[in-house]
Amino acid sequence: MTDTVTEQRLLSPEEVTRAQRMIDKLVDGLGRAILGQQELLDLVTICLLARGHMLLEGLPGLGKTELVKSLSALLGLGFRRVQFTPDLLPGDIVGSPILQDADGSRKLVFHKGPIFANLLLADEINRATPKTQSALLEAMQERRVTVMGETHELPQPFFVLATQNPIELEGTYPLPEAQLDRFTFKINVYGVSSDTLQQIISQRQHGHPPALSEVLTHEEMEHLFDAVDSVHLPEAVANYIARLVNATHPDSSDAPEECRKYVRYGASPRAAIALAGTARAAALLAGKPNVGFDEVRRVAVSVLGHRLVLDYSARLEGWTQVRMVERLVDAVPEVGRPVPQDVEV
Repeated sequence: MTDTVTEQRLLSPEEVTRAQRMIDKLVDGLGRAILGQQELLDLVTICLLARGHMLLEGLPGLGKTELVKSLSALLGLGFRRVQFTPDLLPGDIVGSPILQDADGSRKLVFHKGPIFANLLLADEINRATPKTQSALLEAMQERRVTVMGETHELPQPFFVLATQNPIELEGTYPLPEAQLDRFTFKINVYGVSSDTLQQIISQRQHGHPPALSEVLTHEEMEHLFDAVDSVHLPEAVANYIARLVNATHPDSSDAPEECRKYVRYGASPRAAIALAGTARAAALLAGKPNVGFDEVRRVAVSVLGHRLVLDYSARLEGWTQVRMVERLVDAVPEVGRPVPQDVEV
């Protein structure tokens, strides 16, 4: 008996055009709320289209929380916000069973926590303890939570958009590797130019953004998700993704010298899946039915940067995770020999 392979449906030019129009409505809406941050808004849109979770890092006051609130308004999604603090407990996020009287008897009834929403804003996630952070692990990977042996499915779609302050700030707890690996993107949020600041203080008294209304229905979102899945990933590009992720491991024959010297642990297979998915979304954002090498390079830093664990000596030599990914992208050729069969990527 021979195995059959289902042929992927290819997008027609009309479908690409329709998808791009819907994406443009979302990006334009975000642009009205967040000024002077076009690249940030594009990356947020790419991650959303790939149905991924996102970690935004930057100093307080740069608009990270406002960005997430604007996204919720534009998509009409159920939105909940959790302010992470050192005294927050796992039950405060996922919910907990409460003893209640019912029909003359007392029994435990599960009360859902704020995680039961389409879009969860985990604000300043690294101010909570690792125990509380770990409450998100199952939800982010499997879109469900288990409490006292009972499993509860989360609403669909489900996104976690977390903000964190730089770990050098006082009172923060670095996210463990298992938690970081579940974020599809980590995006650094920087300050804006003086021209944008002038626009903000001139047009927005008290800093309030304009009111936003829904621009995409649930049905249109599902259409976009299907369109992203239908973007063609050529074999050559898939091989490039595999070799790029493989090269993040210091013991790989494809790893550049700097990686072998300064990287302790490379990216997981989840990173390769995230690279492929977000590259598809980036292609659709650009109005393309096929993924090219350019789309992979565009999302590589956001996908791989937070997944690399550097040696302690790397910082002394001026190497950061972002710089290391940029070096890997430069070192790994677009077309090369096949990945060894005994290496997982």
